Amino acid sequence: MQEQSMDCVAVSVCITYTLRRNEEMGSLLWRASSGGCRLPRRKMERSSVHRRQVQQMFTVNKFEVKCLISLFYNLVGDVTERQGVVVGLDRNAFRNILHVTFGMTDDMIMDRVFRGFDKDNDGCVSVSEWVYGLSVFLRGTLEEKMKYCFEVFDLNGDGFISKEEMVHMLKNSLLKQPSEEDPDEGIKDLVEITLKKMDHDHDGKLSFPDYEAAVREEALLLEAFGPCLPDPKSQKEFEAQVFKDPNEFGEV
Repeated sequence: MQEQSMDCVAVSVCITYTLRRNEEMGSLLWRASSGGCRLPRRKMERSSVHRRQVQQMFTVNKFEVKCLISLFYNLVGDVTERQGVVVGLDRNAFRNILHVTFGMTDDMIMDRVFRGFDKDNDGCVSVSEWVYGLSVFLRGTLEEKMKYCFEVFDLNGDGFISKEEMVHMLKNSLLKQPSEEDPDEGIKDLVEITLKKMDHDHDGKLSFPDYEAAVREEALLLEAFGPCLPDPKSQKEFEAQVFKDPNEFGEV
């Protein structure tokens, strides 16, 4: 019974992820409901919802989805769902995972990554947001990672990365070195150099097309304003441990 419940949660998470990537939401929802598997959050009946179609659009496989779901509930703990109560990872718990597991230290970037995962802005990362976010975080395509990183760097969500936002992020992410020069002036100079490289339409700020074009020319610019993706070593260690036996992972 537990295995059946986990299967259906995995199907639900896959469907949620697919809907984010496919504009034909109505069609997919109809397929899900006709397969007999509704979309409540944890306990669902077994379903034969077009799993292969869904799986083709997912960057982690079914086994890995189930591992991530198992890890999620290990991290959240034995929480009984009640109406009006959100079951998920709050900001502090999520930031702790980013710091301990993936070595992130920039408070601002970690907050922005949390917001990137928390798609419905309810203050918690749900199981579907957890799997969807980690799918991009760990295995995303270049296009997915560019969109994710741009959203992290667009601090006020207006669709642009402004000079002020660049200065703010670089101040936090760059190591402070003792120097006779004014560090703020050095950062401003770096911003100007960055704009020359990335601001293709010369309007003094970066739109997503500016950012995308620059990253396609030079992949190192993907995380130009701070590390918001896992480094290869942390990613490899996380995947090896979680996708092998999530029950042994314990606390992150």
